[in-house]
Amino acid sequence: MPPYPSSSVQAARQALAERLRELRLDAGMSGRDMAREAGWQPSKVSRVETGKTAPSDEDIRAWCQACGASGQAADLIAANRTADSMYTQWRRLQRSGLRRLQESRIPLYERTKVFRVYCSTVVPGLLQTPEYATALLTSITRFHGTPDDVSDAVAARVARSEIIRRGDHRFAVLVEESVLRHVIGSNDTMAGQLGHLLAVMALPSVSLGVIPAGVTRDMWTLETFNVFDDERVHVELLTAAVTVTEPAEVARYGAAFRSLSALAVHGTHARALLTAAVDALS
Repeated sequence: MPPYPSSSVQAARQALAERLRELRLDAGMSGRDMAREAGWQPSKVSRVETGKTAPSDEDIRAWCQACGASGQAADLIAANRTADSMYTQWRRLQRSGLRRLQESRIPLYERTKVFRVYCSTVVPGLLQTPEYATALLTSITRFHGTPDDVSDAVAARVARSEIIRRGDHRFAVLVEESVLRHVIGSNDTMAGQLGHLLAVMALPSVSLGVIPAGVTRDMWTLETFNVFDDERVHVELLTAAVTVTEPAEVARYGAAFRSLSALAVHGTHARALLTAAVDALS
């Protein structure tokens, strides 16, 4: 198992590993005793106790039974699943296509009052046009080899995006200038997307900032992340989605967003960068 990109995930894994180790020690068992009782190689016991290998539900049941602590299995399995949900591979989230993933986030979006979004690669989903979303989700489907339900996924994404025009929500969005220059789909698709960004900037609920290329910066470019009401953060990696809920770590992402926001331009200056990106397409 590779190192987790979030200390929250690693902390949850390590806490579970330590609880399993304590059960073994309380039972007066050595690592070899545990391996023998569970029918494993001794190296597996070591990997589980150091957090290098995530145990399955059956592994936990076997561990607890060997330690005479079967009554604790349910709680440990629940803790294991919680840690697992913090780091979820896209292939699991997208195994039935992309539409359900779009729809699954609607409750979170509807209850969130303040969104803070930073994107260094593509236009944020909430601000995408149907054409841009179609081109992007088609590429994602092809790359990850997921079932092709792009048209349904786009419809779900566009419907979800209506939240920026209704309800008591506020959106602070930051994008790197390079996002405006990466052509997704075609020049016409990109021009339409940039025009849409110019339009949504006028919405009272939306604040759109652009971090200019070449600006002297004391905050490096980060992976795309979304902060929901200072309660949770979603971080998007190439192969997985990371959910951060530990308050100290959520606060750290908030601090990063403030630092990135200090580098961004808004209003007239942001419009100028958007307009220049449109002109470059012609």
